[in-house]
Amino acid sequence: MDFARARRTMVDTQIRVNDVTDTRIVNALMAVPREDFVPDSLKALAYLDDDIALGGEPARYLIETMVLARMIQTAAVGEQDRVLDVGAATGYSSAVLGRIAAEVVALEQDGALLGIARGTLASDANVTVVEGPLTGGAAAKGPFDVIVLEGAVEQVPPALLDQLAEGGRLVAVVGHGRAAKCLVHTRIGAEISIRQAFDAAIPPLPGFEQPRGFVF
Repeated sequence: MDFARARRTMVDTQIRVNDVTDTRIVNALMAVPREDFVPDSLKALAYLDDDIALGGEPARYLIETMVLARMIQTAAVGEQDRVLDVGAATGYSSAVLGRIAAEVVALEQDGALLGIARGTLASDANVTVVEGPLTGGAAAKGPFDVIVLEGAVEQVPPALLDQLAEGGRLVAVVGHGRAAKCLVHTRIGAEISIRQAFDAAIPPLPGFEQPRGFVF
């Protein structure tokens, strides 16, 4: 399979046509071979406009590239920014972010995915892979200018918002299925403002469920 051609087709038919106008993002997507971050049996599907299952229990995914690109653009990632990539999985999103930002911390809690990410990101000098609960973030590496959550969540934990620098942005898809929205949380002093960016439907990240109340 001609992966380079498939990558160009992905950018032309999935990214450019969906209002991703930041050339730095487009160039990063062209530079990172997504096929290197998916299981061998799925390499031929690496550039489909879809989420790619990575296995695990609970199931984990690489979210579709169009949503990832729009999230990065919505977060307005700058060349001097420090980014926390929550749920980095096999490292694809962190590799893309590493070509846009100054420094990326790739956070993963699944042991198998963590091992893969350390291999796929070994040559990315500005990306550091760390292990820990996704809901806890990486406070020791913070604060961060941008935090990206690589999956849908029911709630954004205060522990992650606390790791935003002044003016920092946390971007996350909040909600279920097609009713979910990509929201941008911005720190302004002690306050967090929230704005809706676009609709998105991506698989959930584990551990971000809202507590269930008692039913009488």
